[in-house]
Amino acid sequence: MEILISGASIAGPALAHWLGRFGHRPTIVEVAPALRTGGSAVDFRGELHMGVLDKMGVLPALRAMETHGTAMRFVDADGERLMEWPAGLAGGELEVQRGDLSRVLCESAPGTEFLFGDRITAMTETPDRVSVTFASGLQRDFDLVLGADGVHSGVRRLAFGPEEQFVKHLGYYVGGWDVPNEWGLTRDMLLHNEPGAMMSIGGNHQDPTIASAFVAFASPKLRYDRHDRDAQKRLIRDRFTGMGWLAPRLLDLLDAAPDVWFDQICRVDNPTWTKGRVALVGDAACGATIGGQGNGTAIVSAYVLAGELAKANGDHRIAFPAYEKRIGKFARGTQKGGDTTGKFLAPKTRTGIRARNFLNNQKWVIDLTFKIAADRSTNLDLPNYAALAAS
Repeated sequence: MEILISGASIAGPALAHWLGRFGHRPTIVEVAPALRTGGSAVDFRGELHMGVLDKMGVLPALRAMETHGTAMRFVDADGERLMEWPAGLAGGELEVQRGDLSRVLCESAPGTEFLFGDRITAMTETPDRVSVTFASGLQRDFDLVLGADGVHSGVRRLAFGPEEQFVKHLGYYVGGWDVPNEWGLTRDMLLHNEPGAMMSIGGNHQDPTIASAFVAFASPKLRYDRHDRDAQKRLIRDRFTGMGWLAPRLLDLLDAAPDVWFDQICRVDNPTWTKGRVALVGDAACGATIGGQGNGTAIVSAYVLAGELAKANGDHRIAFPAYEKRIGKFARGTQKGGDTTGKFLAPKTRTGIRARNFLNNQKWVIDLTFKIAADRSTNLDLPNYAALAAS
């Protein structure tokens, strides 16, 4: 089958890998003009995540570029340590830069056609195909369309309805930008809080001359243009002007930063992930901005969706319901981890900050936190879909 995938980050190329192995012809359309190389570190945990990566054959390449975790050290205005999550705990069993992961996954999908700098603007389903119109004016027909284009999925909007119906704001915003490493930071991340706000700085694992600033703050839902970087910089500056610690310098460097990313902490609540010849996978289906194990879930979900299509000999009417039944409870369970991320990063009161620091200085609390995360990441039994590639 000819299958169109929207999104070239994580779930999209993972889907293309498996669809290609099962004999289909995947095409990926990506709105960015080229493969994105930036982004923060992402991690994988447990036998399930690692098992799927192993079946894909990408583990050796990822091991060669793993970052080995990043310690998260919360400090006061003078830089004195208040609380810390060690690198070995924060990084899971495998941590890599998002850009590296995306590149390795795309390279693992030979035969995939890539359409960069374009996006889907319209879809019309017929009994046998989906007619797709792209922003470039290109028009093509596909057997299936799969949305792997994140929490702000265009495929979901076209097939299921406006984003407001499915994306719930969780009360916080996050953002980040790269700066010169003026502080000699190596692997660790330093984080500082004021009530309802957190600012951090961490070293780059690959380039010691670069550091990455990261912020989180509590706020009702804001109205702004997601594609207007200057507007996003103004929102960050307005919220963090007046904060102590390194904030004045990081805000000065924000002005000169060539790029910034900014988004709400949100959760995607889509009651169904398939409609006709269209299916959603990864964050487009059940995203959580931070803390919901989205990358591991994306890898697993892509494997299940492609595997169920292989089991059904390409019949989406059988495969799509089986995919949702197999992965739904698991994915929504891991997604719940994102509900508390904002509250952890930026408690709204000084009492809340002190309570978080006290509790997370207790080994049993950290052990329990990561046990819950590990349980969520492994709570699924999968068929060996990979064996179908040889049949």
